[in-house]
Amino acid sequence: MTVKFLLDENITPRVQAAIQRHYPQIDVPRVGDEDAPALATLDPEILQYLEKSQRILITRNRASMPGHVADYIAGGGQHWGVLRVRPNTSIMQLVQTLELIAETSKAEEWINEMWWIPF
Repeated sequence: MTVKFLLDENITPRVQAAIQRHYPQIDVPRVGDEDAPALATLDPEILQYLEKSQRILITRNRASMPGHVADYIAGGGQHWGVLRVRPNTSIMQLVQTLELIAETSKAEEWINEMWWIPF
């Protein structure tokens, strides 16, 4: 299955614009977009959306997301991946990393995985 992403609201919209400009084949809505969770959606609800939509979350949330992910999995849920962006990552580094993931992996490889990016 093809990798699809969801950009958390803490990811600048410029990342989405750069992906759409350079790699339009990548499916990457952002929280707050139509057909995505609304702005200020709580993390547990974001995880439910990820499971339903089979998307990998791209987030800068380093504080609360790991705990929410652990609770979600312990409660029997699964997610399609959570990728936490390292501090000081440039927009271009992030865009290139997402393109690499989209082009070289399958969505199923990311189930219940949580990684830092860039790698």
